[in-house]
Amino acid sequence: MEIEQKQAPLIEQFVKQASTLNGPGPALVKLIVEATSHPSLFAFSEILSVPNLLQLQGTESSVYIDLLRLFAHGTWTDYKSNAAHLPQLVPDQAVKLKQLSVLTLAEMNKVLSYDQLLKELEVANVRELEDFLINECMYVGIVKGKLNQLRRCFEVQFAAGRDLRHGQLENMMQSLTNWLDTSDNVLSVIQDKIKWAETMCEEDKKHKMEVKSHLQDVKKSVHSKQDNFFFELDGEMDSEEDLSRSKRYFGSRFMHYH
Repeated sequence: MEIEQKQAPLIEQFVKQASTLNGPGPALVKLIVEATSHPSLFAFSEILSVPNLLQLQGTESSVYIDLLRLFAHGTWTDYKSNAAHLPQLVPDQAVKLKQLSVLTLAEMNKVLSYDQLLKELEVANVRELEDFLINECMYVGIVKGKLNQLRRCFEVQFAAGRDLRHGQLENMMQSLTNWLDTSDNVLSVIQDKIKWAETMCEEDKKHKMEVKSHLQDVKKSVHSKQDNFFFELDGEMDSEEDLSRSKRYFGSRFMHYH
């Protein structure tokens, strides 16, 4: 986000300059070279959309329109494949296009092998490649990541976005739509699981209450039986005492009679 904020005033500056230039003269060519060489500018579609640039179409300088399109959407490999039909790059433009190529690669894969980068950027060796990634990419702020020398790769954690290519916005919208549909399905499954869990929880509570109620009934029944048992036992003991007293009474009368 920080790199995009830094670019905003630069984009506005170049758009205003391009809008004030009239005629297919060298001024427009110079502006394109300056924009594609600027060390802090990595977005070009707004400059490319300025109507005045169309004045270069059909002239010898029309190749600079193609060059600007290359910096908006292309890579170093694209340039090498069409170098015969494009202006020769100055060193700052070459560095810029290689930086943009790293961003394009980072859009497709978050782990970039050194072998792939060496080939795509036409860098001589690993030391030069790592210096480029550190000084021209991470230090500038267009990417963040980790150089893994053991695995010989660059692990991307963040990469600034490039200008959207034709049709890319529609693809992104479709991808977002698919993601939303998938998210809705996942959310629906989660909600069903929550409802099932709540139902099971209620059933578990109901079962516990039934068990508790049953235990209470059992306890009451046991206490009732205990009370009846001791009541009957007390009755039996009272009867035995009455019988014993009767025996003692009649026994004493009998002894007295004799």
